[in-house]
Amino acid sequence: MSAELLDQGVLKDARRIVVKVGSSLVTNEGRGVDAEAIGNWCRQLAALAAQGRELVMVSSGAIAEGMKRLGWATRPKEVHELQAAAAVGQMGLAQMYESKLREHGMGSAQVLLTHADLADRERYLNARSTLLTLLQHRVLPVINENDTVVNDEIKFGDNDTLGALVANLVEADALVILTDQKGLYSADPRKDPNARFIDVAVAGTPELEQMAGGAGSSLGRGGMITKILAAKRAAGSGASTVIAWGREPDVLLRLASGESIGTALVASTQKQAARKQWMVDHLQLRGAVIVDAGAASKLREDGKSLLPIGVTEVQGEFHRGDVIAVRDDSGRELARGLTNYGSAEARLIARKASNQFELVLGYAAEPELIHRDNLVLV
Repeated sequence: MSAELLDQGVLKDARRIVVKVGSSLVTNEGRGVDAEAIGNWCRQLAALAAQGRELVMVSSGAIAEGMKRLGWATRPKEVHELQAAAAVGQMGLAQMYESKLREHGMGSAQVLLTHADLADRERYLNARSTLLTLLQHRVLPVINENDTVVNDEIKFGDNDTLGALVANLVEADALVILTDQKGLYSADPRKDPNARFIDVAVAGTPELEQMAGGAGSSLGRGGMITKILAAKRAAGSGASTVIAWGREPDVLLRLASGESIGTALVASTQKQAARKQWMVDHLQLRGAVIVDAGAASKLREDGKSLLPIGVTEVQGEFHRGDVIAVRDDSGRELARGLTNYGSAEARLIARKASNQFELVLGYAAEPELIHRDNLVLV
């Protein structure tokens, strides 16, 4: 399998590609927007677009550019100062992409997202429609987290995660994460001389998370672990991921030609239905239910709906139609889905058969807590 993957290259036949670049690559390690670097990305993106490929760019760098414009030498810690820096920096970042892409006859659009935009089903569909329309008109979306308004409850946390979510949102064939490291090693090569480079692996393999080290850059928020988890998330919608050194000459063009550069983390799953992918992509869940072994088995092995009789505990406060997690008695997440009942009602009908619902609730409703059509295993 590995030899075949290395020969083919995961980008060679990819039609729709999401590219994520880190802060250090677009701001020259914090010295403001790097015009030469962004010009280099835009040249490659335009060449790929000329091949008939559809590209989406997820670009860090707004806060670093804002710091430069505001004359701040160190990254602030106060949220309002970070948001101010992001607001100032987005102007320079967007202007640079717009001017460099225009040199190659391509249009650009700035798209700022928060998790709240993707957690709400209607806003999720609106964001998806907007991005797909831009791609149809050969306009390259440049996406960043909306740091100006974001808070911890609606924050993606890092642009690696955002890149994976965007890949799922537009049903991309591949995600490219460009970073200041060559790729994934079996251990930190700065500390272990015996560290082995990983050319190719299956995304989501548990051993990958054990190999990942901490953050390697003073500017970026995410280390290699966020990239491993992003690849795992992207694989859920069938997108393979490449993690590569962003300073590699013509890295995007060479990857698209089938050359093996960096670490390829290959998706082993087929694309999920968009509705179920939306449920998987929820970063914050409003609540959860704990189920007994019998219910866990029926969900996992028989593909059944979740009935309240199998629920042993209800956690959190949620409403009908919210996405909640389903966990086993050890706390491991088995599935998630749209609940037919709010948390108050779920507590009343837990461990009860459907013929008792009317007596407990005062009315008869759906027999399932989560119907199998609204449930996805994770």
